[in-house]
Amino acid sequence: MDGAAAERHEPCVRQRYVVGFLGFFALANGYIQRFCLSLAITEMVATHKLHPTKIDLHACPFDESTVVTTNGTVHRASGEFVWDEETQGLILSSFFWGYVVMQVPGGLLAEKFGGKVALGFGMLVSTLATLATPLVARMGGAIGLIVLRFILGLGQGPLYPSLNVLLAHWAPTHERGRLGAIVFAGAQIGNMISMAMSGFLISYGGWTSVFYTFGFLGLAWAVLWKYFVYSTPSQNPIISDAEKQYILQTAGRSKEEDLPPTPWRSILTSVPLWGLIIAQIGHDWGLFTIITDLPKYMKSVMHFSITQNGLLSAAPYLAMWVFAIISGWIVDWMVGPKGINTTLVRKLFVSIASLGPAVGILAASYAGCDKVQVAVFFAAGMGLMGAFVPSLKVNALDLSPNYAGTLMALVGGIGAISGILTPYLVGVLTPNSTMLEWRLVFWIAVIVLVSTNLVYIVFGSGQVQPWNEQPQPENSTKTKDSEKNTSTPTPI
Repeated sequence: MDGAAAERHEPCVRQRYVVGFLGFFALANGYIQRFCLSLAITEMVATHKLHPTKIDLHACPFDESTVVTTNGTVHRASGEFVWDEETQGLILSSFFWGYVVMQVPGGLLAEKFGGKVALGFGMLVSTLATLATPLVARMGGAIGLIVLRFILGLGQGPLYPSLNVLLAHWAPTHERGRLGAIVFAGAQIGNMISMAMSGFLISYGGWTSVFYTFGFLGLAWAVLWKYFVYSTPSQNPIISDAEKQYILQTAGRSKEEDLPPTPWRSILTSVPLWGLIIAQIGHDWGLFTIITDLPKYMKSVMHFSITQNGLLSAAPYLAMWVFAIISGWIVDWMVGPKGINTTLVRKLFVSIASLGPAVGILAASYAGCDKVQVAVFFAAGMGLMGAFVPSLKVNALDLSPNYAGTLMALVGGIGAISGILTPYLVGVLTPNSTMLEWRLVFWIAVIVLVSTNLVYIVFGSGQVQPWNEQPQPENSTKTKDSEKNTSTPTPI
Protein backbone atom coordinates (compact mmCIF):
# COMPACT_ATOMS: atom_id res chain seq x y z
CA MET A 1 0.00 0.00 0.00
CA ASP A 2 2.88 2.36 0.79
CA GLY A 3 4.42 1.55 -2.58
CA ALA A 4 1.18 2.39 -4.33
CA ALA A 5 1.01 5.68 -2.47
CA ALA A 6 4.55 6.46 -3.50
CA GLU A 7 3.70 5.81 -7.14
CA ARG A 8 0.74 8.16 -6.94
CA HIS A 9 3.10 10.89 -5.79
CA GLU A 10 5.34 10.61 -8.87
CA PRO A 11 3.19 11.85 -11.77
CA CYS A 12 4.64 12.12 -15.26
CA VAL A 13 3.61 15.78 -15.58
CA ARG A 14 4.63 18.53 -13.17
CA GLN A 15 1.47 19.57 -11.40
CA ARG A 16 2.22 23.28 -11.58
CA TYR A 17 2.03 22.97 -15.36
CA VAL A 18 -1.30 21.16 -15.09
CA VAL A 19 -2.59 24.16 -13.12
CA GLY A 20 -0.99 26.48 -15.66
CA PHE A 21 -2.48 24.85 -18.75
CA LEU A 22 -5.97 24.42 -17.28
CA GLY A 23 -5.73 28.02 -16.07
CA PHE A 24 -4.87 28.91 -19.66
CA PHE A 25 -7.99 27.13 -20.90
CA ALA A 26 -10.07 28.76 -18.15
CA LEU A 27 -9.06 32.17 -19.41
CA ALA A 28 -9.53 31.11 -23.03
CA ASN A 29 -13.06 29.93 -22.27
CA GLY A 30 -13.78 33.10 -20.33
CA TYR A 31 -12.75 35.35 -23.20
CA ILE A 32 -14.55 33.22 -25.76
CA GLN A 33 -17.78 33.51 -23.79
CA ARG A 34 -17.48 37.21 -23.02
CA PHE A 35 -16.53 38.40 -26.52
CA CYS A 36 -18.20 35.98 -28.96
CA LEU A 37 -21.17 38.36 -28.91
CA SER A 38 -18.99 41.09 -30.46
CA LEU A 39 -18.99 39.28 -33.80
CA ALA A 40 -22.35 37.56 -33.43
CA ILE A 41 -24.17 40.85 -32.89
CA THR A 42 -23.12 42.04 -36.35
CA GLU A 43 -25.34 39.27 -37.77
CA MET A 44 -28.02 39.34 -35.08
CA VAL A 45 -28.96 42.93 -35.88
CA ALA A 46 -30.69 43.99 -39.11
CA THR A 47 -29.48 47.38 -40.31
CA HIS A 48 -32.44 48.90 -42.09
CA LYS A 49 -31.52 52.54 -42.19
CA LEU A 50 -28.58 54.84 -41.66
CA HIS A 51 -28.53 58.63 -41.94
CA PRO A 52 -27.98 59.28 -45.66
CA THR A 53 -26.97 62.91 -45.23
CA LYS A 54 -24.10 62.05 -42.90
CA ILE A 55 -22.64 58.92 -44.44
CA ASP A 56 -19.98 58.67 -47.14
CA LEU A 57 -21.13 55.77 -49.27
CA HIS A 58 -17.93 55.86 -51.32
CA ALA A 59 -15.52 55.43 -48.38
CA CYS A 60 -15.24 51.67 -48.91
CA PRO A 61 -17.09 49.35 -51.32
CA PHE A 62 -20.07 47.42 -49.96
CA ASP A 63 -20.30 43.65 -50.09
CA GLU A 64 -22.90 41.70 -51.96
CA SER A 65 -25.20 41.31 -48.92
CA THR A 66 -25.81 45.08 -48.72
CA VAL A 67 -28.26 47.04 -50.84
CA VAL A 68 -27.89 50.82 -51.18
CA THR A 69 -30.90 52.73 -52.48
CA THR A 70 -30.74 55.94 -54.50
CA ASN A 71 -31.42 58.14 -51.45
CA GLY A 72 -28.53 56.60 -49.51
CA THR A 73 -30.57 54.31 -47.26
CA VAL A 74 -28.70 51.12 -46.43
CA HIS A 75 -30.37 47.73 -46.03
CA ARG A 76 -28.79 44.45 -44.98
CA ALA A 77 -30.77 41.25 -45.34
CA SER A 78 -29.40 39.38 -42.34
CA GLY A 79 -30.40 39.92 -38.71
CA GLU A 80 -33.58 39.44 -36.70
CA PHE A 81 -33.23 42.23 -34.11
CA VAL A 82 -33.67 45.96 -34.68
CA TRP A 83 -31.26 47.64 -32.26
CA ASP A 84 -29.57 50.97 -32.93
CA GLU A 85 -25.86 51.57 -32.28
CA GLU A 86 -26.45 52.96 -28.80
CA THR A 87 -28.51 49.93 -27.76
CA GLN A 88 -25.84 47.60 -29.13
CA GLY A 89 -23.26 49.53 -27.10
CA LEU A 90 -25.30 49.00 -23.93
CA ILE A 91 -25.62 45.28 -24.66
CA LEU A 92 -21.88 44.90 -25.25
CA SER A 93 -20.98 46.90 -22.15
CA SER A 94 -23.44 45.19 -19.78
CA PHE A 95 -21.04 42.28 -19.24
CA PHE A 96 -18.63 44.67 -17.57
CA TRP A 97 -21.25 45.99 -15.16
CA GLY A 98 -21.35 42.60 -13.47
CA TYR A 99 -17.64 42.01 -14.01
CA VAL A 100 -16.68 45.18 -12.13
CA VAL A 101 -19.12 44.54 -9.29
CA MET A 102 -17.73 41.05 -8.65
CA GLN A 103 -14.01 41.82 -8.82
CA VAL A 104 -13.29 42.53 -5.14
CA PRO A 105 -15.76 39.94 -3.78
CA GLY A 106 -14.28 37.45 -6.25
CA GLY A 107 -10.76 38.13 -4.99
CA LEU A 108 -11.83 37.76 -1.37
CA LEU A 109 -13.66 34.51 -2.17
CA ALA A 110 -10.56 33.16 -3.93
CA GLU A 111 -8.36 33.94 -0.93
CA LYS A 112 -10.93 32.48 1.48
CA PHE A 113 -12.02 29.32 -0.34
CA GLY A 114 -9.20 28.84 -2.83
CA GLY A 115 -8.73 29.78 -6.46
CA LYS A 116 -10.10 26.48 -7.73
CA VAL A 117 -13.51 26.87 -6.09
CA ALA A 118 -14.03 30.57 -6.82
CA LEU A 119 -12.98 30.28 -10.45
CA GLY A 120 -14.78 27.01 -11.09
CA PHE A 121 -18.14 28.18 -9.75
CA GLY A 122 -17.91 31.52 -11.51
CA MET A 123 -17.10 29.96 -14.87
CA LEU A 124 -20.00 27.52 -14.49
CA VAL A 125 -22.35 30.51 -14.13
CA SER A 126 -20.75 32.11 -17.19
CA THR A 127 -21.11 28.91 -19.22
CA LEU A 128 -24.80 28.48 -18.38
CA ALA A 129 -25.44 32.12 -19.29
CA THR A 130 -23.72 31.57 -22.63
CA LEU A 131 -25.92 28.57 -23.41
CA ALA A 132 -29.03 30.59 -22.52
CA THR A 133 -28.17 33.58 -24.75
CA PRO A 134 -30.25 32.69 -27.86
CA LEU A 135 -33.36 31.90 -25.82
CA VAL A 136 -33.09 35.01 -23.66
CA ALA A 137 -32.39 37.30 -26.63
CA ARG A 138 -35.48 36.08 -28.48
CA MET A 139 -37.80 36.06 -25.47
CA GLY A 140 -36.47 39.05 -23.55
CA GLY A 141 -35.12 41.27 -26.30
CA ALA A 142 -32.43 43.83 -25.58
CA ILE A 143 -33.38 44.20 -21.90
CA GLY A 144 -33.27 40.45 -21.30
CA LEU A 145 -29.91 40.16 -23.03
CA ILE A 146 -28.49 43.05 -20.99
CA VAL A 147 -29.54 41.32 -17.76
CA LEU A 148 -28.10 37.99 -18.91
CA ARG A 149 -24.79 39.59 -19.88
CA PHE A 150 -24.68 41.26 -16.47
CA ILE A 151 -25.02 37.81 -14.86
CA LEU A 152 -22.31 36.44 -17.15
CA GLY A 153 -20.08 39.28 -15.96
CA LEU A 154 -20.77 38.40 -12.33
CA GLY A 155 -19.66 34.84 -13.06
CA GLN A 156 -16.39 35.95 -14.62
CA GLY A 157 -15.57 38.49 -11.91
CA PRO A 158 -13.45 36.01 -9.90
CA LEU A 159 -11.52 34.85 -12.99
CA TYR A 160 -8.37 36.98 -12.81
CA PRO A 161 -8.23 37.25 -8.99
CA SER A 162 -8.52 33.46 -8.71
CA LEU A 163 -5.78 32.87 -11.26
CA ASN A 164 -3.49 35.24 -9.38
CA VAL A 165 -4.17 33.42 -6.12
CA LEU A 166 -3.42 30.10 -7.82
CA LEU A 167 -0.19 31.43 -9.31
CA ALA A 168 0.84 32.86 -5.94
CA HIS A 169 0.63 29.32 -4.54
CA TRP A 170 1.96 27.40 -7.54
CA ALA A 171 4.44 29.60 -9.45
CA PRO A 172 8.11 29.62 -8.32
CA THR A 173 9.47 33.17 -8.40
CA HIS A 174 11.79 32.71 -11.37
CA GLU A 175 9.07 30.91 -13.37
CA ARG A 176 6.46 33.57 -12.72
CA GLY A 177 6.90 35.36 -16.04
CA ARG A 178 6.88 32.09 -17.99
CA LEU A 179 3.98 30.45 -16.17
CA GLY A 180 2.08 33.73 -16.07
CA ALA A 181 2.60 34.11 -19.82
CA ILE A 182 1.18 30.63 -20.39
CA VAL A 183 -1.88 31.26 -18.23
CA PHE A 184 -2.69 34.82 -19.24
CA ALA A 185 -2.04 34.19 -22.93
CA GLY A 186 -5.27 32.21 -22.75
CA ALA A 187 -7.03 35.54 -23.19
CA GLN A 188 -5.49 36.05 -26.62
CA ILE A 189 -6.20 32.48 -27.69
CA GLY A 190 -9.76 32.86 -26.45
CA ASN A 191 -10.22 36.02 -28.47
CA MET A 192 -8.68 34.38 -31.52
CA ILE A 193 -10.90 31.30 -31.28
CA SER A 194 -13.94 33.43 -30.53
CA MET A 195 -13.53 35.59 -33.61
CA ALA A 196 -12.28 32.97 -36.08
CA MET A 197 -14.70 30.19 -35.14
CA SER A 198 -17.66 32.53 -34.74
CA GLY A 199 -17.33 33.61 -38.36
CA PHE A 200 -17.46 30.02 -39.60
CA LEU A 201 -20.18 28.99 -37.15
CA ILE A 202 -22.40 31.89 -38.19
CA SER A 203 -21.82 31.15 -41.88
CA TYR A 204 -22.87 27.51 -41.57
CA GLY A 205 -25.07 27.31 -38.48
CA GLY A 206 -26.42 30.79 -37.85
CA TRP A 207 -25.60 33.08 -34.94
CA THR A 208 -27.19 30.79 -32.33
CA SER A 209 -24.63 28.06 -33.03
CA VAL A 210 -21.91 30.33 -31.61
CA PHE A 211 -23.38 30.29 -28.11
CA TYR A 212 -24.29 26.60 -28.09
CA THR A 213 -20.85 25.51 -29.31
CA PHE A 214 -18.90 27.66 -26.87
CA GLY A 215 -21.28 26.83 -24.03
CA PHE A 216 -20.69 23.09 -24.36
CA LEU A 217 -16.95 23.74 -24.67
CA GLY A 218 -17.16 25.47 -21.30
CA LEU A 219 -18.90 22.47 -19.74
CA ALA A 220 -16.14 20.15 -20.97
CA TRP A 221 -13.50 22.40 -19.40
CA ALA A 222 -15.41 22.45 -16.10
CA VAL A 223 -15.11 18.67 -15.78
CA LEU A 224 -11.32 18.80 -16.24
CA TRP A 225 -11.03 21.68 -13.77
CA LYS A 226 -12.95 19.81 -11.09
CA TYR A 227 -10.83 16.66 -11.20
CA PHE A 228 -7.32 17.87 -12.05
CA VAL A 229 -6.80 21.25 -10.34
CA TYR A 230 -6.13 21.96 -6.66
CA SER A 231 -5.88 25.32 -4.92
CA THR A 232 -2.50 24.64 -3.31
CA PRO A 233 0.33 22.11 -3.72
CA SER A 234 -0.45 20.67 -0.28
CA GLN A 235 -3.99 19.79 -1.37
CA ASN A 236 -2.85 17.91 -4.47
CA PRO A 237 -2.77 14.15 -3.70
CA ILE A 238 -0.55 13.16 -6.64
CA ILE A 239 2.14 15.86 -6.64
CA SER A 240 5.66 14.54 -6.05
CA ASP A 241 7.35 15.42 -2.78
CA ALA A 242 10.23 16.98 -4.70
CA GLU A 243 7.99 19.31 -6.67
CA LYS A 244 5.96 20.21 -3.60
CA GLN A 245 9.06 21.17 -1.61
CA TYR A 246 10.48 23.11 -4.54
CA ILE A 247 7.29 25.15 -4.89
CA LEU A 248 6.92 25.75 -1.15
CA GLN A 249 10.51 27.00 -0.95
CA THR A 250 10.41 29.25 -4.01
CA ALA A 251 6.84 30.43 -4.59
CA GLY A 252 5.95 33.83 -3.28
CA ARG A 253 3.03 32.43 -1.32
CA SER A 254 3.80 29.20 0.53
CA LYS A 255 2.05 29.79 3.82
CA GLU A 256 -0.87 27.54 4.44
CA GLU A 257 -2.23 29.29 7.53
CA ASP A 258 -4.96 31.92 7.39
CA LEU A 259 -3.72 35.35 6.39
CA PRO A 260 -4.08 38.29 8.76
CA PRO A 261 -6.84 40.79 7.93
CA THR A 262 -6.33 42.55 4.62
CA PRO A 263 -4.37 45.82 5.18
CA TRP A 264 -6.85 47.95 3.28
CA ARG A 265 -5.43 51.32 4.35
CA SER A 266 -1.94 50.40 3.18
CA ILE A 267 -3.24 48.90 -0.04
CA LEU A 268 -5.47 51.82 -0.97
CA THR A 269 -2.72 54.36 -0.27
CA SER A 270 -0.02 52.44 -2.15
CA VAL A 271 1.43 54.64 -4.90
CA PRO A 272 2.82 51.69 -6.95
CA LEU A 273 -0.59 50.03 -6.83
CA TRP A 274 -2.30 53.13 -8.19
CA GLY A 275 0.34 53.34 -10.88
CA LEU A 276 -0.60 49.78 -11.83
CA ILE A 277 -4.32 50.59 -11.74
CA ILE A 278 -3.88 53.59 -14.05
CA ALA A 279 -1.85 51.46 -16.47
CA GLN A 280 -4.56 48.79 -16.38
CA ILE A 281 -7.21 51.39 -17.22
CA GLY A 282 -5.23 52.41 -20.29
CA HIS A 283 -4.56 48.84 -21.34
CA ASP A 284 -8.21 47.86 -20.95
CA TRP A 285 -9.38 50.94 -22.84
CA GLY A 286 -7.28 50.03 -25.85
CA LEU A 287 -7.99 46.31 -25.62
CA PHE A 288 -11.74 46.56 -25.12
CA THR A 289 -12.09 49.15 -27.88
CA ILE A 290 -10.62 46.59 -30.27
CA ILE A 291 -12.18 43.42 -28.83
CA THR A 292 -15.75 44.67 -28.58
CA ASP A 293 -15.84 46.91 -31.62
CA LEU A 294 -13.25 45.81 -34.21
CA PRO A 295 -15.77 43.34 -35.75
CA LYS A 296 -18.25 46.22 -36.14
CA TYR A 297 -15.57 48.38 -37.79
CA MET A 298 -14.64 45.57 -40.15
CA LYS A 299 -18.32 45.05 -41.02
CA SER A 300 -19.74 48.56 -41.19
CA VAL A 301 -16.71 50.51 -42.49
CA MET A 302 -14.47 48.00 -44.27
CA HIS A 303 -17.42 45.82 -45.38
CA PHE A 304 -15.78 42.44 -44.91
CA SER A 305 -17.92 39.32 -45.18
CA ILE A 306 -18.70 37.54 -41.92
CA THR A 307 -16.09 34.83 -42.53
CA GLN A 308 -13.42 37.37 -43.47
CA ASN A 309 -14.46 39.49 -40.52
CA GLY A 310 -13.95 36.62 -38.11
CA LEU A 311 -10.55 35.65 -39.47
CA LEU A 312 -9.19 39.19 -39.68
CA SER A 313 -10.57 40.12 -36.26
CA ALA A 314 -8.79 37.05 -34.87
CA ALA A 315 -5.38 37.92 -36.36
CA PRO A 316 -4.42 40.54 -33.74
CA TYR A 317 -4.94 38.02 -30.94
CA LEU A 318 -2.83 35.36 -32.61
CA ALA A 319 -0.02 37.90 -32.87
CA MET A 320 -0.62 38.97 -29.27
CA TRP A 321 -0.42 35.38 -28.04
CA VAL A 322 2.83 34.68 -29.88
CA PHE A 323 4.44 37.85 -28.55
CA ALA A 324 3.14 37.14 -25.03
CA ILE A 325 4.90 33.77 -24.97
CA ILE A 326 8.12 35.21 -26.41
CA SER A 327 8.13 38.16 -24.05
CA GLY A 328 7.46 35.85 -21.09
CA TRP A 329 10.70 33.98 -21.77
CA ILE A 330 12.59 37.23 -22.30
CA VAL A 331 11.32 38.67 -19.02
CA ASP A 332 12.35 35.55 -17.07
CA TRP A 333 15.80 35.71 -18.70
CA MET A 334 16.20 39.40 -17.85
CA VAL A 335 15.00 39.06 -14.25
CA GLY A 336 16.70 35.69 -13.61
CA PRO A 337 20.09 35.00 -15.26
CA LYS A 338 20.74 38.64 -16.21
CA GLY A 339 19.64 39.98 -12.82
CA ILE A 340 18.07 43.14 -14.24
CA ASN A 341 15.93 45.11 -11.80
CA THR A 342 12.34 43.83 -11.84
CA THR A 343 10.86 47.33 -11.79
CA LEU A 344 12.84 48.34 -14.88
CA VAL A 345 11.79 45.20 -16.75
CA ARG A 346 8.11 45.65 -15.88
CA LYS A 347 8.15 49.29 -17.03
CA LEU A 348 9.91 48.41 -20.28
CA PHE A 349 7.39 45.75 -21.25
CA VAL A 350 4.36 47.76 -20.13
CA SER A 351 5.61 50.56 -22.39
CA ILE A 352 5.92 48.17 -25.34
CA ALA A 353 2.39 46.93 -24.61
CA SER A 354 1.03 50.49 -24.63
CA LEU A 355 2.97 52.34 -27.33
CA GLY A 356 2.94 49.47 -29.85
CA PRO A 357 -0.87 49.24 -30.03
CA ALA A 358 -1.16 53.03 -30.08
CA VAL A 359 0.98 53.23 -33.23
CA GLY A 360 -0.77 50.24 -34.85
CA ILE A 361 -4.29 51.53 -34.19
CA LEU A 362 -3.45 54.98 -35.50
CA ALA A 363 -1.80 53.59 -38.64
CA ALA A 364 -4.80 51.34 -39.35
CA SER A 365 -7.23 54.24 -38.97
CA TYR A 366 -5.36 56.19 -41.66
CA ALA A 367 -4.93 53.24 -44.04
CA GLY A 368 -8.28 54.04 -45.62
CA CYS A 369 -9.92 51.20 -47.52
CA ASP A 370 -6.74 49.23 -48.08
CA LYS A 371 -7.89 46.03 -46.43
CA VAL A 372 -4.45 44.45 -46.36
CA GLN A 373 -2.84 47.43 -44.65
CA VAL A 374 -5.67 47.73 -42.14
CA ALA A 375 -5.37 44.06 -41.20
CA VAL A 376 -1.56 44.20 -40.95
CA PHE A 377 -1.47 47.36 -38.83
CA PHE A 378 -4.11 46.08 -36.41
CA ALA A 379 -2.35 42.71 -36.09
CA ALA A 380 1.12 44.19 -35.60
CA GLY A 381 0.02 46.86 -33.14
CA MET A 382 -2.14 44.58 -31.03
CA GLY A 383 0.50 41.86 -31.23
CA LEU A 384 2.89 44.09 -29.30
CA MET A 385 0.22 44.40 -26.62
CA GLY A 386 1.15 40.82 -25.72
CA ALA A 387 4.02 42.29 -23.70
CA PHE A 388 1.48 43.18 -21.01
CA VAL A 389 1.17 39.52 -20.00
CA PRO A 390 4.59 39.11 -18.29
CA SER A 391 4.50 42.69 -17.01
CA LEU A 392 1.14 44.25 -16.19
CA LYS A 393 -0.66 40.98 -15.50
CA VAL A 394 1.91 39.67 -13.01
CA ASN A 395 2.73 43.00 -11.36
CA ALA A 396 0.21 42.38 -8.57
CA LEU A 397 2.24 39.29 -7.64
CA ASP A 398 5.36 41.48 -7.48
CA LEU A 399 3.76 43.99 -5.14
CA SER A 400 2.13 41.51 -2.77
CA PRO A 401 2.22 37.72 -3.22
CA ASN A 402 0.11 37.29 -0.07
CA TYR A 403 -2.72 39.56 -1.21
CA ALA A 404 -2.42 39.03 -4.96
CA GLY A 405 -6.10 38.10 -5.29
CA THR A 406 -7.28 41.27 -3.59
CA LEU A 407 -4.88 43.44 -5.58
CA MET A 408 -5.85 41.85 -8.87
CA ALA A 409 -9.50 42.35 -7.99
CA LEU A 410 -8.92 46.06 -7.43
CA VAL A 411 -6.77 46.43 -10.52
CA GLY A 412 -9.07 44.38 -12.73
CA GLY A 413 -12.25 45.88 -11.32
CA ILE A 414 -11.26 49.51 -11.75
CA GLY A 415 -9.60 48.80 -15.09
CA ALA A 416 -12.71 47.04 -16.36
CA ILE A 417 -14.66 50.28 -16.05
CA SER A 418 -13.11 50.92 -19.45
CA GLY A 419 -15.16 47.97 -20.69
CA ILE A 420 -18.31 49.71 -19.51
CA LEU A 421 -17.45 53.01 -21.14
CA THR A 422 -15.87 52.05 -24.46
CA PRO A 423 -18.70 50.07 -26.15
CA TYR A 424 -21.29 52.68 -25.20
CA LEU A 425 -18.99 55.55 -26.21
CA VAL A 426 -18.34 53.90 -29.57
CA GLY A 427 -22.09 53.57 -30.11
CA VAL A 428 -22.59 57.26 -29.34
CA LEU A 429 -19.64 58.45 -31.45
CA THR A 430 -20.39 56.25 -34.49
CA PRO A 431 -24.15 56.55 -35.16
CA ASN A 432 -23.48 56.46 -38.92
CA SER A 433 -20.43 54.16 -38.84
CA THR A 434 -18.33 56.44 -41.03
CA MET A 435 -14.56 56.24 -41.21
CA LEU A 436 -14.17 59.73 -39.73
CA GLU A 437 -16.36 58.81 -36.75
CA TRP A 438 -14.26 55.72 -36.11
CA ARG A 439 -11.02 57.68 -36.48
CA LEU A 440 -12.06 59.80 -33.48
CA VAL A 441 -12.66 56.59 -31.50
CA PHE A 442 -9.16 55.37 -32.33
CA TRP A 443 -7.54 58.71 -31.47
CA ILE A 444 -9.16 58.61 -28.03
CA ALA A 445 -7.77 55.09 -27.49
CA VAL A 446 -4.28 56.24 -28.49
CA ILE A 447 -4.35 59.20 -26.10
CA VAL A 448 -5.50 57.01 -23.22
CA LEU A 449 -2.84 54.35 -23.92
CA VAL A 450 0.04 56.84 -24.05
CA SER A 451 -0.98 58.97 -21.06
CA THR A 452 -1.60 56.05 -18.72
CA ASN A 453 1.71 54.49 -19.69
CA LEU A 454 3.51 57.67 -18.64
CA VAL A 455 1.86 57.42 -15.22
CA TYR A 456 3.09 53.84 -14.81
CA ILE A 457 6.63 54.79 -15.81
CA VAL A 458 6.69 57.39 -13.03
CA PHE A 459 4.88 55.52 -10.24
CA GLY A 460 5.04 51.79 -11.07
CA SER A 461 7.17 49.26 -9.18
CA GLY A 462 8.19 45.62 -9.36
CA GLN A 463 9.21 45.28 -5.70
CA VAL A 464 7.36 43.59 -2.83
CA GLN A 465 5.64 46.25 -0.74
CA PRO A 466 6.19 46.47 3.06
CA TRP A 467 2.53 45.81 3.85
CA ASN A 468 2.70 42.38 2.17
CA GLU A 469 3.98 40.89 5.45
CA GLN A 470 1.53 41.51 8.27
CA PRO A 471 1.94 40.31 11.89
CA GLN A 472 1.15 36.59 12.02
CA PRO A 473 -1.10 34.86 14.55
CA GLU A 474 0.79 33.04 17.32
CA ASN A 475 -0.19 29.63 15.99
CA SER A 476 1.60 30.41 12.72
CA THR A 477 5.05 30.85 14.30
CA LYS A 478 5.88 27.21 13.94
CA THR A 479 4.95 27.24 10.28
CA LYS A 480 7.06 30.32 9.57
CA ASP A 481 10.07 28.88 11.39
CA SER A 482 9.85 25.73 9.34
CA GLU A 483 9.81 27.81 6.18
CA LYS A 484 13.04 29.55 7.15
CA ASN A 485 14.87 26.26 7.47
CA THR A 486 15.41 25.75 3.77
CA SER A 487 18.35 25.20 1.52
CA THR A 488 18.79 26.55 -1.98
CA PRO A 489 16.17 24.69 -4.04
CA THR A 490 17.01 22.82 -7.21
CA PRO A 491 14.61 23.62 -10.08
CA ILE A 492 12.56 20.61 -11.18
